Amino acid sequence: MYWFDSAYEAVSRFMDMGGNVLWLIALLLFVMWTLIFERVWYFKAGWKNDVGTAIANWESRPERSSWSAHQIREKLISQARMQIYQYLPVIKTMVALCPLLGLLGTVTGMIEVFNIMAVTGGGDAKSMAGGVSRATIPTMAGMVAAISGVFAMTYLTRVAQRESEFLADNLTTDH
Repeated sequence: MYWFDSAYEAVSRFMDMGGNVLWLIALLLFVMWTLIFERVWYFKAGWKNDVGTAIANWESRPERSSWSAHQIREKLISQARMQIYQYLPVIKTMVALCPLLGLLGTVTGMIEVFNIMAVTGGGDAKSMAGGVSRATIPTMAGMVAAISGVFAMTYLTRVAQRESEFLADNLTTDH
């Protein structure tokens, strides 16, 4: 349990150095990665059932060439795409928010530096270093969180496009 205590202590010190904005970034990162893992889980487990159901519904139709059949096909594809792309816009928004929250941390840290300069007359470099630290750590954390989200979002978007095309290709109208 020693490693757990020392890891907790290190994370706690890091969060204290970054200020309150770092907690917001951590919360945003937790929610973002929860949604990313949900999408990965869906593509690995739930999607196969949904695509199988859509294909079975289409294949059970006696005719597939009329205007109404084409509309039903479009409806099935559209419903599947709604499932495929669920949460992707939210994840994309969270990826964009991460650096903005890092910038907010920069601004609040610099306000602390300017406050220390006003109180001490600008000569206490040690006190100013704490404010500069509070300014740079959230910026770095926001950028790291955004980069990790960009890679995950790129992967999820490619999988969603591939699976959407797969479904459209498998709902054939040549019968």
